[in-house]
Amino acid sequence: MDIFWYIPTHGDSRYLGTTFGSRHATPSYLRQIGEAVDGLGFAGALLPTGRSCEDAWVIASSLAPVTRNMKFLVAVRPGLVSPTVSARMAVSLDRVSGGRCLINVVTGGDPVELAGEGLHVDHDTRYQITDEFLTVFRPLVEGTEVNFEGRHIKVRSGRVLIDKEQKPNVPLFFGGSSSAGIEVAARHVDVYLTWGEPPAQVAEKIARVRRRAAQLGRTVRFGIRLHIIVRETEHAAWTAAQDLIKYVSDDAIELAQQTFARMDSEGQRRMVRLHRGRRDELEISPNLWTGIGLVRGGAGTALVGDPVKLEQRFREYQEIGIDTFVLSGYPALEEAYYVAELLFPRLRKNHRVAETLAAG
Repeated sequence: MDIFWYIPTHGDSRYLGTTFGSRHATPSYLRQIGEAVDGLGFAGALLPTGRSCEDAWVIASSLAPVTRNMKFLVAVRPGLVSPTVSARMAVSLDRVSGGRCLINVVTGGDPVELAGEGLHVDHDTRYQITDEFLTVFRPLVEGTEVNFEGRHIKVRSGRVLIDKEQKPNVPLFFGGSSSAGIEVAARHVDVYLTWGEPPAQVAEKIARVRRRAAQLGRTVRFGIRLHIIVRETEHAAWTAAQDLIKYVSDDAIELAQQTFARMDSEGQRRMVRLHRGRRDELEISPNLWTGIGLVRGGAGTALVGDPVKLEQRFREYQEIGIDTFVLSGYPALEEAYYVAELLFPRLRKNHRVAETLAAG
């Protein structure tokens, strides 16, 4: 079981729906989180992409010299940068970090944001671009010359002429709930990421990806992207969850739901269906809470509870095939410590963490 954390390059907060308690993504703060992730024993951290985020490549490069073990799961958006340039950047980061680069491929689901980035294509076309991007990207990273002519991408004698640390490749993570997304996952990626849905829904999605990958002669690993609130008692955890959204107004929920409605992401639609914009039924599965998704796009669910209950939830996901958990919390720095101190010992993440905390 690999447990990753999250670097909030768009800023952080103690509460949702308000500027009260907010934190800017300053270099100092991001370094604090990076050093915590590294020292507490997380496998690594996701660095997101988007117009509100600091550049993931730049932040990963800034954190590489001040960390030793954590891996950088860098979000890359096909269509905004060429696969040849992305491959060179990935190999460079992998080299300077000592083999710690991972790639999270993000096709994107907000046409308004993507138009602002200069990408004016529909949902299925974006996935065609992603498919072609990865057809070129992967062999380049592996050191193979590429000649490719697709509908959207054309490369002649493409090569990456610098050494790399990882062999045979820089691992690829990817999430997409639509049929087009599942096809890309089955064809190309190492780890398929789903957002935090109830176990039965996750199991159904895993089965679809696994079946299609098998038809193509491939195998895929599986991960899940979740928020988390863990405390010593159930009562304390649920109190913290309610505190997180105590400043969220009905107007803020309505505005967020309008924004989500314009998106053509099947994953975002699935997130919205879990709560339907309502406050009254936010625990949709044991310890799985949708309060964050009322006002936050993308991953909108959190596991909430004490260490015993949350270990059970982690094991349930593990039993259906999840081996990688990409977690986050508000604020990211403090919540990383809660997870490491309360949950890692139960999950037996690694002995170094337990020894570090015991010596603390």
